[in-house]
Amino acid sequence: MGPETTAVLLTLLVVTALFVLIRRGWAGRLRRQAGLPAPPAPPAGLAERTPRLAVEGMYVSTTLQGAPLERVAAHGLGLRARAAVAVHDDGVLYTRDGEAPLFVPAAAVLGTGTASGMAGKFVERDGLVVLTWDLGGTPVDTGFRTRRAADRRRLLAALDALAPGLPA
Repeated sequence: MGPETTAVLLTLLVVTALFVLIRRGWAGRLRRQAGLPAPPAPPAGLAERTPRLAVEGMYVSTTLQGAPLERVAAHGLGLRARAAVAVHDDGVLYTRDGEAPLFVPAAAVLGTGTASGMAGKFVERDGLVVLTWDLGGTPVDTGFRTRRAADRRRLLAALDALAPGLPA
C-alpha cells in the first residue's frame, strides 16, 4: 500500500469518525429536548387567508432564548430551510421547504428583534429577524433571514404589531 492510498484511507476514516460524532451529538440533543412540546398546528385554513405581510427568505433555526448557538433539535425546529413567513392576526406561519410548517400563536409572542447570527448562520449586523416566543413554557428564539433587505423592517413592524404590549 502506497503513501497515497494510506492518506486516502486515513482521510476517509477521519471524515467517517466526524460524521459519527456529529450524529451522536444531534441524537443526544434530541434526547435532552424530548420534553419540549410540539409547536401548535396552524389553525384550519390559515394558509389560504390573506396575511398582514408575507415575505420569502431563509428559516435559520429556533434556539433557546438568549443562547443563539443552542439549537432546538426537537420537532425539526433546528433545521435550516428556505421558507416564507406570513404574519396573520392569529400568529406567525413559517412555511419551510422540506419541513412541517411552524406556527407561532400571537399569544405566545414574547418579543422581536434582530441579530447578526444564530446557530451557524452569521450575516451582517441586524441581518436576521428574531421572534422570541413561548414554546410550552420554554422561551425560544426563531431566526429568519429575509431575501430582500427592504423586507426586514416591514417584517419587524408586522411582528411588533402582532402582540399587544410589545413596542411598536
